[in-house]
Amino acid sequence: MKRNILTAALLLCSVLICFAAAITDLTGKWKGSVKMADGNEFPLTYNFKVDGQKITGSVLSPQGELPIYDGKISSDKDFTFKVDVNDNPVPNVGKFYGDSVTVVADLDGQKLHATLKRVVVK
Repeated sequence: MKRNILTAALLLCSVLICFAAAITDLTGKWKGSVKMADGNEFPLTYNFKVDGQKITGSVLSPQGELPIYDGKISSDKDFTFKVDVNDNPVPNVGKFYGDSVTVVADLDGQKLHATLKRVVVK
């Protein structure tokens, strides 16, 4: 019985460590662009900072830098956060793939999709 409990505890710890290690790789600078409904494309740079289950950082766009807030990790790949655009909160949903990130922002009912690639410092 003790052996089964110990085995279950070790498996749970292994899963939690893998979960934490996967999404912490999100920390860093990521670049991409978002295409608007009118066809214009805007470059974006995300600076993500992961601390446990919390995500902070900023988004740099042609209009300026926006702080990321209410960032939460919901699984080993999925996360959410908000930025304010013209004093209105814009919810974002992201998915981490290791070498890329997708982010979907809900701007007044319009879904804006961006695929980001990590910026490699040389």
